[in-house]
Amino acid sequence: MHENQIATIIVDCAFKVHSTLGPGLLEHVYQAALVYELQKRGLRISVERGIPAIYEDVRLELGFRADIVVENKVVIECKSIDALAPVHGKILLTYLRLADMRLGLLINFNVNLIKDGIRRVVNGLSE
Repeated sequence: MHENQIATIIVDCAFKVHSTLGPGLLEHVYQAALVYELQKRGLRISVERGIPAIYEDVRLELGFRADIVVENKVVIECKSIDALAPVHGKILLTYLRLADMRLGLLINFNVNLIKDGIRRVVNGLSE
């Protein structure tokens, strides 16, 4: 399955979670509900997956933790904050580079309309 197909499923699941729960809950609640919805769709999920950083020849295992990795192709970062800042997209792009993945979705559930809370971040993804 291509990253864009996976992203379509993720957005659909995020819409369902947001429609059901609404804004205002903690990030981990949305993350757990999104994992549940994605697994119902038969997708392989990793939660809080470690992404090591490489510095010179040293592998630093204390790198980063991606909220959700779907099908080992798409990284999802879940937020429940007033507004996404540019740094959130930069952090997700760093995760993508370190994990050698091409697509990430930054999803802020603390919005009135979920479409306003989703940002697509790409790392050399070919359409």
